Amino acid sequence: MSALNDAVEEYLTIRRALGSAIPRAAAELRGFANFLEGEGADFVTTQAALRWAQQSARAQPATWADRLGVVRRFAQWRSLADPRTEIPPRGLLPHRRRRKPPYIYSDEEVERLVAQAARLPSPTGLRGPTFATLFGLLAASGLRLGEALALDVADVDLGQGILTVRKAKFGKSRFVPLHESTRGVLVHYASIRDRILPQRLVEAFFVTERGKRIQHGMAEWTFAKVSCAIGLRAPAPPACNGRGPRLHDLRHRFAAARIVAWYKAGLDVERELPKLTTYLGHVHVRHSYWYIEAVPELLQLATERLIGQRRQVMP
Repeated sequence: MSALNDAVEEYLTIRRALGSAIPRAAAELRGFANFLEGEGADFVTTQAALRWAQQSARAQPATWADRLGVVRRFAQWRSLADPRTEIPPRGLLPHRRRRKPPYIYSDEEVERLVAQAARLPSPTGLRGPTFATLFGLLAASGLRLGEALALDVADVDLGQGILTVRKAKFGKSRFVPLHESTRGVLVHYASIRDRILPQRLVEAFFVTERGKRIQHGMAEWTFAKVSCAIGLRAPAPPACNGRGPRLHDLRHRFAAARIVAWYKAGLDVERELPKLTTYLGHVHVRHSYWYIEAVPELLQLATERLIGQRRQVMP
């Protein structure tokens, strides 16, 4: 291992000690160190950082800028020990970040996703129920994928149907009540899991066939393959996820469906939105308002509501 690889590991250790959870940055920096080693370089240069950040021609400019930002922060730290280090200046890869429009799954599409996941083959028969239940829970609760995978058995109150989400995004924790039908599905999955794997290596609620916690990448890859199987995504090479509706869009579907229901019920959506903000674990209610602009049906309902209100006040 090169001195630069060692420096990256030391930097990551310090960041973790300071309380920073940086799994993606860790992978990026290790890849960058290997890239420099392949070029025969033993210190960071701006030009090398630019070449590495823009390696993927299919990536968005925002992704390039994010990758360069990861290197910039490492270079700032590294320059204290190695004065040869060049710190890439800000603004080298300007971009305007745009939030990707959500894909709103239909009820029929969610049913097909869950049914196809349930048919996933495996030696013990646990893989299908695990991913079918995981995907169904995301659709029914609006949880982030990382929140669902982080659930321990003790966090899932199967009697009351309440999830305890601990230290989620931005360090927030919350309780998430579930519909009775969702609670019943979780009870059924837990009985299958405990029958197949009575002894497990971790306390995770969702586990692999080896009794380990499911990793984010595995869930994303499995979802992509299930989506391809039912025609929601175009076929992709075995090691690729391809492009199309995302697993995170199940969260968007949940939020949009709730707001649509409020509009159709004639409720004051502005008053109801803080409830959704709390349920989803958003930091600010403006993150929930985004759905009204991002989902055409919601924007149309909001427009019709506004026009109706104006007509009521006209003489």
